[in-house]
Amino acid sequence: MKISRILVFLLILVLLFVGYMGYSTFINPKSPKDTVTLTREDLTIEVVYSRPYKKERLIFGSAEDNALVPFGKYWRLGANAASTFSTNKDISFAGRPLKAGKYRLYAIPEADHWVVALNTEYGAFGYSEPDYSKDVMRVNVVAAQLLSPVEQFTIELNENDGNATLSMRWDTTAVTVPLN
Repeated sequence: MKISRILVFLLILVLLFVGYMGYSTFINPKSPKDTVTLTREDLTIEVVYSRPYKKERLIFGSAEDNALVPFGKYWRLGANAASTFSTNKDISFAGRPLKAGKYRLYAIPEADHWVVALNTEYGAFGYSEPDYSKDVMRVNVVAAQLLSPVEQFTIELNENDGNATLSMRWDTTAVTVPLN
């Protein structure tokens, strides 16, 4: 009799934990999911990612300083699930050809530049690093310093005079990747 009560109690605890994790991750996440889209004639480019907040934390810096995103380490470009980048047409990504498709988008930030990568392992949860052998491309992009901090991580797809860009901003750092 005592064992069955203990098992029921443990089952209730497990169900409460699973329910809480599901609620906080999928129903009411602290880092809300967002989708940005650029549509031009018959071209559609889309990025799906989660948007964490700065919350007075050190965002970019050394691991020794407890930076949320340490220099030289994999970052899923957001929170929760890995970010995805998709295009329905072949495009140029930072001056290099990219076939139409859906990709995992991630970065390896450094103080003065980021390595921005596209990988065929899309749809994964972002905590684990990708299989780097499945990288389609990696590009080095200059990291610019912003004059005022951006509280919530933001990705934008912009178009100006027929040229498109993928822009990422958070805290006092901005990175822009040209797309065509």
